[in-house]
Order: sequence, then C-alpha cells, then structure tokens
Amino acid sequence: MRRGIKLLEEYFLYFMMYSILGWIYEVFLEVVVYRWGFSNRGVLFGPYCVVYGFGALILVALLWRLKNKDIRVGRVKVTPVLVFLGIVLITTAVELAASYIMEFTAGEWLWDYTRFSWNFQGRIAPNPSLRFGIGGMVFLYLLQPLFYKVTGKMSERTLDIIASILGIIFLSDVIYTYLIK
Repeated sequence: MRRGIKLLEEYFLYFMMYSILGWIYEVFLEVVVYRWGFSNRGVLFGPYCVVYGFGALILVALLWRLKNKDIRVGRVKVTPVLVFLGIVLITTAVELAASYIMEFTAGEWLWDYTRFSWNFQGRIAPNPSLRFGIGGMVFLYLLQPLFYKVTGKMSERTLDIIASILGIIFLSDVIYTYLIK
C-alpha cells in the first residue's frame, strides 16, 4: 500500500514540475521570443500549464520503455528517432485533445496556430509539434532521469510533505478558478 502512495506522490510531483516548466516555457515565448508581453499562460491562477504536466506523464507512460531499448538498423541506433517520432505524435494528439477540452469547458483554447503552415483549425501544426518533439527529447533523456533521482532520494516523510503542500495549493487553485472566480 505504501509503495502505491509513494508512486502516486512521485508522479504528482512530476506533474507539477512539468506543469510549472511548461508555464515558464510559454511565458518565455510570449515575453522574450514573440515580445507580446506577459500573460498567465495557464488555465488556472497559479504558474502552471497542466497540459504540459499531463503530456509529460503520458510520455513517461508510453515511451519510457522504448527510450531504454537498443533498436538498431544495421549498426545505427534508431531508438532516439523512434522516440522523437513518438513524442511528436503523442504531444500533437494531447494538444489537439486539450484544445477541444478547453473549448468545451471554457469556450476557447489558449493558442492559435493559424499563422503556421498546414495547421488544423489553428489547434495543431507541424512547427509547434516539432518543437514539442525537441522539448520532449530534453524531457525524457535529461530531465526525467534527474527527477527520478531527486524523488528517489527523498525520504517518505519529505515526499509526503511536499506532495501534500503542492496538492493543497493545486486543489485550492482548481476550486478558486472553477467554483469561486
């Protein structure tokens, strides 16, 4: 039973870390790259984009084993290419689904890709999908192994405390955003 709780807490921390990193990435694009100025890029009040958190967990669930395989064509290792293609397909599907969920729940979604070639209803496009592929490679090959090490070194008590505090903050934000605001 304790192992299940620990695993749930670890994955909740991963969800929060990637949601926050996603928010930072989105704000960076808006402020530094596109120079549009600051706006909260998430659907909640706090500094997190939950689509990045869910997307990261889906990538871990679907691609972690593939990432660790040694698939070759002749002498050339093709595993990273397969992982990259998997990331592009999965993140594109997650983004498309998220746009429909946001439209259903909030009446709109937070991005517009109509300026990109070959976009679908402004919801998805190859350009951002390829960027998500690159970001997903950084995530799966660099960040997630680091996060595994960090959470693996935490005591059960530390993990309980951090997950509980973040859980209360996140739940409060959901309640504030959808029930009070």
